[in-house]
Amino acid sequence: MWPRFAGITILAILLVKNGGLAQDPMKAEPRHYKLAFENQHVQVVYIHYGPHERSSLHNHAAGVVVNISEAHLRLTDQDGKTLEIFSKPGEARWFPPLRREVENLNNLPYDGVYISTKDNSGH
Repeated sequence: MWPRFAGITILAILLVKNGGLAQDPMKAEPRHYKLAFENQHVQVVYIHYGPHERSSLHNHAAGVVVNISEAHLRLTDQDGKTLEIFSKPGEARWFPPLRREVENLNNLPYDGVYISTKDNSGH
């Protein structure tokens, strides 16, 4: 009994440590991410962070973010590597698939739209 329990405990620790429990943003961070539209080809997600709000670790598929408001964000990946982003309203940026935390460094709310494709068929 003890070896089985120890094995399950070690597996759970490894999953947490390696980010295996990080999830898609709408499940991990429903306060910050809301589904706007989805079909078999694309997913569109509304993003909202209040001033200085921060998310937990979550996954994002590759996609384009269109900034609705000014952005001053810090993205931190699962290895602790950070990227600071400054964007103006209306700017769009491509992001590869990432597992990250997001922090709004601005004194104002941040709003954006994340658009990711689900297939590469082009149809």
